[in-house]
Amino acid sequence: MKHDDIWRALDTLAAEKGLSASGLARKSGLDPTTFNPSKRRMPDGRARWPSTESVAKVLEATGATLEAFTALVSGAPVLSSAGASRGASPRRVPIIGFAQAGTEGYFDDGGFPLGGGWDEVVLHDITDTHAYALKISGESMEPVFRHGDTVVVSPAAPIRRGDRVVVRTSRGEVMAKQLARRSARRVELHSLNRDHPNHVFDLKDVTWMHRIIWASQ
Repeated sequence: MKHDDIWRALDTLAAEKGLSASGLARKSGLDPTTFNPSKRRMPDGRARWPSTESVAKVLEATGATLEAFTALVSGAPVLSSAGASRGASPRRVPIIGFAQAGTEGYFDDGGFPLGGGWDEVVLHDITDTHAYALKISGESMEPVFRHGDTVVVSPAAPIRRGDRVVVRTSRGEVMAKQLARRSARRVELHSLNRDHPNHVFDLKDVTWMHRIIWASQ
């Protein structure tokens, strides 16, 4: 277990709840600066670990289990509770990179993957026969999704505000974002990494939007 892994798990849990590091601390009844980057090192440069009391308060405030937090620390694959049921047979899922996803020939008009040109990955717990996998490109969804992570996307899964989604626009742009708002006319998408911009599209300019149901880190 590494110092950086603990802090990354806290950052990921904060992002999962739509919070900053200071927001997570405040929600947990701690000083807002408790999880700030400046507090993660001693004055002499040595690593500072979050206290077990702080972690316990975070778990209580967010409703996360110790098992789930440990999985974040270890980098174990995470299956969304909205994903498919456990115990499903292994499934061969088509996988491509984001750059390929923006080109023609990989999806039909409804956003379903077309045969040919795809590599495949074998995954468990995926029941949607139209599910496909994408390799994350860029840093806009850190710390939840990092460059090179694999996400599995389900065209069949219902989408609600706050869900992580993959969107393709009429201009061929493909991006992973968080759905912030959707009206009859517009879609607002947020980056989890605050150093990256959010986006607002007219609904007519969104070719399709599919929900991320699984992430491998």
